[in-house]
Amino acid sequence: MQQKPPYRRLLAGVAAIAIVAAGYTAWQLGPARGARDATPAPPPAVPAQVATATRRDLPLYLTGLGTVQAFNTVTVRSRVDGELKKVAFTEGQDVKAGDLLAQIDPRPTKAALDQAAAKKVQDEAQLANAKLDLQRFADLAKRDFATKQQLDTQRALVGQLQAQINGDQAAIDSAQTQLDYTTITSPLNGRTGIRLVDQGNIVHATDTNGLVVVTQLQPISVVFTLPEDQLSAVKAAMASGPVPILAMSRDGKQKLADGTLALVDNQIDQSTGTIRLKGTFANTDGALWPGEFVNIRLLAQIARNVVTMPSTALQRGPDGYYAYVVKPDDTVDMRPIDVGQIADGVAIVNGGLAAGETVVTAGQYRLEPGARVAARGTGS
Repeated sequence: MQQKPPYRRLLAGVAAIAIVAAGYTAWQLGPARGARDATPAPPPAVPAQVATATRRDLPLYLTGLGTVQAFNTVTVRSRVDGELKKVAFTEGQDVKAGDLLAQIDPRPTKAALDQAAAKKVQDEAQLANAKLDLQRFADLAKRDFATKQQLDTQRALVGQLQAQINGDQAAIDSAQTQLDYTTITSPLNGRTGIRLVDQGNIVHATDTNGLVVVTQLQPISVVFTLPEDQLSAVKAAMASGPVPILAMSRDGKQKLADGTLALVDNQIDQSTGTIRLKGTFANTDGALWPGEFVNIRLLAQIARNVVTMPSTALQRGPDGYYAYVVKPDDTVDMRPIDVGQIADGVAIVNGGLAAGETVVTAGQYRLEPGARVAARGTGS
């Protein structure tokens, strides 16, 4: 076989090297050029919870801490001395005015009543006889058979016996009253408490503990306090008519009863800077109990046709409140918000946000102006 000349082999080697170099250069330059020509991928959307600002009528409440008090409380005591013969109530029983609660031994007072009645009958008999004698003296005096002094003396005796009978009647009335006191009845509609004296004991009118305490639960009262700077708002609400109030549980999550403001105390407590108020509740279901602590919400006014937003959307910065507002392209704008009253998780917007705009209510710590959001849920 005839071999190729040496210069041809050299040319073939140079060509091979050139091909490899060109391929290497294309491999190096190709990705860089593609990277320069490609558009960068946008950052992923930030998950966030959003809500829509709405225009509506919003009730504005004042909140204070209160204590439930019985509408009336009476400690039932004996008004006479004697043995407690009968206890006619059960502890915790609902009673009405006039219901029998206890019976004191009536025999001593009954005997005193009988004695006073007998004394009156005796004096009435003497008075009848004295009146007959007076008539006789008057007839004799007309014929000068009796002196004027005798007539005047007999007339005075009749007056004395008449006065004595009046005293007898007063003694009867007093004895009858004491006898009535031996029957102890409830002075009001309410509920009895724990029995303080057992049957068979000797009770006295001077006893301080009494027999039982009766409390009126329907209606019932709540005394609560508000800061003194809210007094003007309360007075303005009262000028418009009856002021509704709500009794809420201690955690503020459960409504216990609806009531009405009854009065505002006549002075401010200077040591605490608060004013006391009293509300009345029908309490037909017995939800309120004397001594219970409750939160009271007083309806001060209703803000008409205002823009509202969830208070969770508000952030506080060096220049005041702001919120992240979601634009139509799903990016957010950090916008200053002029906020009115904030209560019950709702803020009144005085400026900076319009009804229908969407704000971020959760996830703001991951946002910055221009960031894109992916809404996880909406509300208003």
